[in-house]
Amino acid sequence: MAKLFFYYSTMNAGKSTSLLQAAHNYAERGMAALLFTARLDSRAAGKIASRIGIHAQAKLFDKETCFRPECLAVKPQCVLIDEAQFLTQSQVRELAQVVDEDNIPVMCYGLRTDFQGELFPGSAALLAWADTLSEIKTICHCGRKATMVVRVGPNGKVERFGQQIEVGGNERYVSLCRKHFSQAMASGALPG
Repeated sequence: MAKLFFYYSTMNAGKSTSLLQAAHNYAERGMAALLFTARLDSRAAGKIASRIGIHAQAKLFDKETCFRPECLAVKPQCVLIDEAQFLTQSQVRELAQVVDEDNIPVMCYGLRTDFQGELFPGSAALLAWADTLSEIKTICHCGRKATMVVRVGPNGKVERFGQQIEVGGNERYVSLCRKHFSQAMASGALPG
């Protein structure tokens, strides 16, 4: 029986690596996986890339993408979605339909919260609709589990306001535990 999975974490926890490992496992068994990544993330357009150097081609999605027709045309054994926080609520419901009506497992990988500690719309919908929720863990500089992320401006200061979505990597985002996130947001500076 197919399920809708949501694998979530902060930045730099290995979400893309986990997705690529799942894709490899399907390919190794001669099974087709349909991979998607957000068009919004222009750093590696058309590729899902991991910080450890592995990558795979993927179809791009944006808020206009309809997933079910693609799935019915290709008939994959699974669907893997990177940057799932950028899905819309209606896309999450459509992916649930792919699972329930077409019996195709869908595995979504993404951030849970933004740099202000707020849920992304896609993440909120996945937290509500997914059959299985799984946290991919990473650590704060203090050794505790990192559950939050701050965005750092060009001046090295923690940004406390701004648009929810700004694409960036290690140069812009730092994963922190809740304690250090709260301190950074209060002071405007990275702790430690």
